[in-house]
Amino acid sequence: MAQARLRVDIPDGPWVGDISREFPNARFQVLTATPDDGGGFALVRVTADDVDPILDAVEEHDTITDVSVMAEDDGMLTLQVAALVPLLQTVARRAGVPIEMPVEICDGVARVDITGPHERVAKFGDALRDVGAEFEVDYVQQRVNPGGSLTARQREVLFEAVDRGYYDVPRECTLTEVADHVGIAKSTCSEVLQRVERTIVREFVDDLPRRPVDFESIDDGPEGVDRVQ
Repeated sequence: MAQARLRVDIPDGPWVGDISREFPNARFQVLTATPDDGGGFALVRVTADDVDPILDAVEEHDTITDVSVMAEDDGMLTLQVAALVPLLQTVARRAGVPIEMPVEICDGVARVDITGPHERVAKFGDALRDVGAEFEVDYVQQRVNPGGSLTARQREVLFEAVDRGYYDVPRECTLTEVADHVGIAKSTCSEVLQRVERTIVREFVDDLPRRPVDFESIDDGPEGVDRVQ
């Protein structure tokens, strides 16, 4: 899996881009979003010194088909909106990768977090370009959970082997000693560790990209994180 954070410059048209540029000091947070045929629904929190003119602008925007005020407090407004041209939802659906909520938008720029197979993360970038949305990549990093499918018994044997130095170079512990400490036969211990090693290696390799994530201008960053310079 690849985990990426993008800064997307929302083009003219979608309401949240237009209105956040009109009120550059306001913060918009999309808390939930659901696509629909030709449009979408979203729960949006707006934070600003004065939210009343922002609400007026949302209600008057050409792409808004319905607005409901869900909560209002001093300097904060929570809206349920139905809108045409839900750009980010459309792009996510086209790429087949979910957007992690909340999405924060300030002055027309959305911070977008996505996680998925490398090919689909790259496709998300391609889909953004197709709709004319410029973006920068904050980071792309590998998201790996090796051993996530190990059984409790396999984990027990693995941890014992690691703790006693079986995988050190040179080894600090023999297979027989690991088996004795766990209380199983040497042959059983060997079989368990072989299954563990096969599972972890396969999970790791399956998560590696078959082709690079091409976001353009991505350079290798520290600790395996790719960053835009």
